[in-house]
Amino acid sequence: MLTGRMMDFPLTLTHFLERARTYFARSEIVSRNPDKSLHRYTYADFYRRTCQLAHALTKLGVKPGDRVATLSWNHYRHLEVYFGVPAMGAVMHTLNLRLHPTDLGYIARHAEDQVVVVDRSLLPLLEKFRGAVPSLKHVIVVPDDGPVPEGMLDYEQLLLPEPPHFDFPRLDENSAAALCYTSGTTGNPKGVLYSHRSTVLHTLVCCLPEVLGLREADTVLPVVPMFHAAAWGLPFDCVATGAKIVFPGPHLDPQSLLDLMAEEKVTIAGGVPTIWLGILALLDREPKRWDLHAMRTMVIGGSAAPPSLIDGFRKRHDLEVLHAWGMTEMNPLGTLARLKGDLHHASAEAQLAANASQGFPVPFVETRHVSDTGEVLPWDNATMGELEVRGPWVAASYFSNEGGDRFSADGWFKTGDVVTIDPEGYLHITDRSKDVIKSGGEWISSVALENALMSHPAVLEAAVFAGRHARWDERPLAAVVFKQGQQATKEELAAHLEALVTKWWLPDDYLFISQIPRTSTGKFLKTKLREDYGDHLLKTPGASPTRS
Repeated sequence: MLTGRMMDFPLTLTHFLERARTYFARSEIVSRNPDKSLHRYTYADFYRRTCQLAHALTKLGVKPGDRVATLSWNHYRHLEVYFGVPAMGAVMHTLNLRLHPTDLGYIARHAEDQVVVVDRSLLPLLEKFRGAVPSLKHVIVVPDDGPVPEGMLDYEQLLLPEPPHFDFPRLDENSAAALCYTSGTTGNPKGVLYSHRSTVLHTLVCCLPEVLGLREADTVLPVVPMFHAAAWGLPFDCVATGAKIVFPGPHLDPQSLLDLMAEEKVTIAGGVPTIWLGILALLDREPKRWDLHAMRTMVIGGSAAPPSLIDGFRKRHDLEVLHAWGMTEMNPLGTLARLKGDLHHASAEAQLAANASQGFPVPFVETRHVSDTGEVLPWDNATMGELEVRGPWVAASYFSNEGGDRFSADGWFKTGDVVTIDPEGYLHITDRSKDVIKSGGEWISSVALENALMSHPAVLEAAVFAGRHARWDERPLAAVVFKQGQQATKEELAAHLEALVTKWWLPDDYLFISQIPRTSTGKFLKTKLREDYGDHLLKTPGASPTRS
């Protein structure tokens, strides 16, 4: 083999950090504080404080490979930990503040966290699991809304005496940079250990024009939490390109987000569908209140976005939605629903179908779907199977090697998503494998039913799940939340669906509820719906099967 004669230059996050200081020193980072005031500083300030943090952590005894946890909202100090910890050779570990304290205790103990950086407002949550983490040596408190309790370290006071420069080590690009845990909906949460190399490659691909297309002139609002899959990599993308960052802090209600988008002239924002459903509903009620002309892309991911959401933003508010799919195990981006080829000249209906799909893979991500026996299935837009992926930022194993059954013998990661793939390579997720409804041995797509229900003008949200049935084993049940001031009958919803899906897919009953339960990452929690309502059909004599 003839090898190339290129420099051995490591792909590490330290390069992005130093690049931001050198070329984008005046670019701005804005954070909304708990009292809704705004904190502003520059990338030059960010670099200086990141160096001070690295010095402070070194004095506390943090060594290469040690885990430094965060329990924080999206703000500038969290960003300092995002870069200062990996650049000094340690591992930044985000704790999901929406998880139960028992799960958080398990995760922090499993990760053997040495230090935790916690917002003062979240100290009551920390105290509920701190005692379950024997490895924890230091608690550093971000003084976001008052004084720091005795016996804990004040983040600002810790940084104050430290010099503004740090001699960051030359790191191996394969060394660990960040640790994120899954939400644990199917057992204990599992750790995904990102390397510097995987994160740098993910960042470079995200910034490509045909992916997210971030550039220095952008203003980016990461609504997706920094404690969830590294905020989809958006903080790294911004620092790499010098883009202005706007952090929402703890204020994630639709009005606060729309105010921030308009005031800061946000060009790119990213969040889960439940966030955007609320924003669309508020825009529909007050369409002229906010000037969002600067917005060029709203990235929606985390779970499938209903076509009615994408279409509603586009037709009623002239706002473009970019549908993305990925997983914590993928660092996390996998596919994007960009139009390609003849679709640019296709009908509006065909374009919406493509935009509402999960799209096709970004560079370096490969996909296939397989049968229950492992047979690779055809891309015919009809055959359903489990999606498998591989690539340089896809997990090869979990931290501490749990979950070996999630990896195929030939090196692919089993996602647990049931999909079809069309001849152009676009993915269409029909369900999670744990959520798919099997009625009389035939699969019913809960996602397709949810999308159809949410296209009804009165429906805000809908979750379809399996109800136990005496004859068919399982039948679909629909939990529906109506828009403010609107209603529809069960018969009206059934008539609406009948024009969109095959008749035997129609839900056997509709449950009208005030709120659909959610996971810690904002997805519909169908396990809770099955737990609460799974026997509904067995207990309701009037619920008649629609399958024939």
